[in-house]
Amino acid sequence: MTNGNNQEIFRNMEFKTKVAYCEIHGEYDSRCRLINYWTPCPQCQAVATEKRNEEQRISDERQKQERVRKLICNSELPTRFTDRTLDSFVADTPQKKRALSLASEYAEQFDDVLQTGRCALFIGRPGTGKTHLAAGIGLHLMNNGYSVRYTTVNRLIRRIRSTWSRASEETEQQAIAAFSRPALLILDEVGVQYGSEAEKISLFDVINERYENRMPTLLISNLDRNGVAEALGERVFDRLREDAGRVVAFDWESARHTTVMKAALDETNPKTSTTQQNAGSGVPCTAIAGD
Repeated sequence: MTNGNNQEIFRNMEFKTKVAYCEIHGEYDSRCRLINYWTPCPQCQAVATEKRNEEQRISDERQKQERVRKLICNSELPTRFTDRTLDSFVADTPQKKRALSLASEYAEQFDDVLQTGRCALFIGRPGTGKTHLAAGIGLHLMNNGYSVRYTTVNRLIRRIRSTWSRASEETEQQAIAAFSRPALLILDEVGVQYGSEAEKISLFDVINERYENRMPTLLISNLDRNGVAEALGERVFDRLREDAGRVVAFDWESARHTTVMKAALDETNPKTSTTQQNAGSGVPCTAIAGD
């Protein structure tokens, strides 16, 4: 007899019904199709189902948090920046709002970014929030399950260079792969390196590997666009510009510099400092959106 026939027979079976009593919810109609199996209190069943669903939701959330924690740990994002979200960036000027908008778009449309491997370049003065926004993008992606890797140019070059030693336990290709596999590579301090041909070759090997596999790279530099092109070399810079790669200029005053200047002025004018603090909550007025 097929399962279909069994189901048809089961559907055609008559219910037995009786009034049962639940110690919590009182009387209810209980039904029986099988020998000596009577349905339990429907309200108790609903409560039990809701409890199981809530326990499953909590378990899923814990597992997600653990996955995100591991992604952040493996990303090597500096501890200073692990709380620098896109939401915490202080966009108090039109230029900062535009930079935040572009960063948010890059993060939220990352599925589309991966289709082309579109890169981004954050350039501008120190202390203007470049690394903050880059970290914010990275944290957004890791919270959505993507792998991210943060490093500086010098650190990347040192790791590749260390594989040239006979004592190295890592091959050069393995070192390059460590930077080539994550969904997003954040490459900070572009231009701090010496700019030798050997360094440019190491950078090219990593970025070209990512370029060929349509893996996006986000670069950060205190140099201007021409300075970055010179530091990276024309071959690398050409690859960054493909697929509508974006350059975001952080061309405002350093938040760190502004904060230091304000503190210096407050020290020279204690009366002004006291007045400003008493007018608010007692915390300095300048918010830091810096790197």
